[in-house]
Amino acid sequence: MFSILEMFKIGVGPSSSHTVGPMVAACKFVESLEHTGTLGRVSRVRTVLYGSLALTGLGHGTDRATVAGLEGNMPQTVDTDHVNIIRHECESSGELLLAGKHRIDFDYAHDVVMDVWHRLAAHPNGMRFQAFDQQNNLVDEQVWYSIGGGFVRQGNAEDLMIGIHERPPIGTSFADQQSDSSLDDGSDVPYPFTSCDELIALCEKHHMSIADIVWANETAMQSAVQVRSELDNVWRVMRRCVQHGCHTSQTVLPGGLNAPRRAPKMYARLASNSDVLARDKKRADAVLESSDAAWVDLFALAVSEENAGGGRIVTAPTNGAAGIIPAVLHYYWHFVDHANEEGVITFLLTAGAVGYLFKRNASISGAEVGCQGEVGTACSMAAAGLCAVMGGTPQQVENAAEIGIEHNLGLTCDPVGGLVQIPCIERNAMAANTAINAVRMAMLGDGTHIVTLDQAIKTMKDTGEDMMSKYKETSKGGLAVNVVEC
Repeated sequence: MFSILEMFKIGVGPSSSHTVGPMVAACKFVESLEHTGTLGRVSRVRTVLYGSLALTGLGHGTDRATVAGLEGNMPQTVDTDHVNIIRHECESSGELLLAGKHRIDFDYAHDVVMDVWHRLAAHPNGMRFQAFDQQNNLVDEQVWYSIGGGFVRQGNAEDLMIGIHERPPIGTSFADQQSDSSLDDGSDVPYPFTSCDELIALCEKHHMSIADIVWANETAMQSAVQVRSELDNVWRVMRRCVQHGCHTSQTVLPGGLNAPRRAPKMYARLASNSDVLARDKKRADAVLESSDAAWVDLFALAVSEENAGGGRIVTAPTNGAAGIIPAVLHYYWHFVDHANEEGVITFLLTAGAVGYLFKRNASISGAEVGCQGEVGTACSMAAAGLCAVMGGTPQQVENAAEIGIEHNLGLTCDPVGGLVQIPCIERNAMAANTAINAVRMAMLGDGTHIVTLDQAIKTMKDTGEDMMSKYKETSKGGLAVNVVEC
């Protein structure tokens, strides 16, 4: 089992699969050149982005993120201002500092290729890196895939390439696998599980909560101090992101749609009655403009707008859905009387377990299964986490998580202009309140329900496979077409 902490990566906007993943892959490519001692021989690098990365790459900043990765930058530490102007810098100098130490000639317009006609069969988010010497001999060539949530996987240079709208031949796609083969059998942890049924059985057998199970597994892989420190940092970055999104002086999001930032004005309006972000955790007077639902909307919008603006966010489990878990966590923190730091840890551990199940048994990539894999997964994770801190049993937690995903099944990914703005930002706010309502419903019952979370996850995977490619982060269908046409 991989660490559930990997479901919460500190990164940059606007996309985990199209910004964070490509930056990580490009960085790993140049690290391998350095490791093999071939970096000094390289005089030119060429990157080819395929499929969804090419079709929506400019709107997602994929080209800029990839070039930043070639410089040796990683999402958690990269200067976000540098990423925004990196193309201008490269075009002005005609150079690139490969791996941060080896200067080469670089023609941005020709050395970063957007192949909008093809995709690699294994996954819609494929990319190819090539390094050449002064005689134009190929020094190294690698294929990488950004598989959602900032996760990457290396492929083979010979991987099959197909037409952009072709269905991959049987056996060539990651979707053909029953589970993510990059994950092992969990033999290195005391309580391995690969399904929610197994997880609930472990809870019942050992009289432990889901958070207890995950904590035991995490601390078997690294120290308790490190686990706690990383979770505390996730919460700290989430809070900082909400604050910045509410107080930013920027009024319009980048990208050309001229979409306004709404969070600052919305915050000023809500805070004029009772400033939730500035007071203690006692509930404000129950008036319409200070209702918890309105504040949840604000929290989600603030984070999603920060993401759309290329700011520092927590991938949870993706950037396109990064506003949901912070919004529900802030709801817990500001509107639940008994909220405390231990509850935040319980929330994140429980949510991470549910995210792991989606990642392992289906997908969290919008380019692979549509937005149901991003917003749907985040809604399910948030519902599970909140239910746990509200005193829900493992069965009630599963019920809340299942409700969260069941009512996001079939959700398409059709970003207008290839930007993570419309409908993505509002969709985060809607899903955050859906997660809270799912918990209310689950807590009113005893945990018994007909559809299991495992069945819902499988349904999401099957639905994603049946979904037409134009509705899976290509901006070739849905709102992405009709808004432009109208």
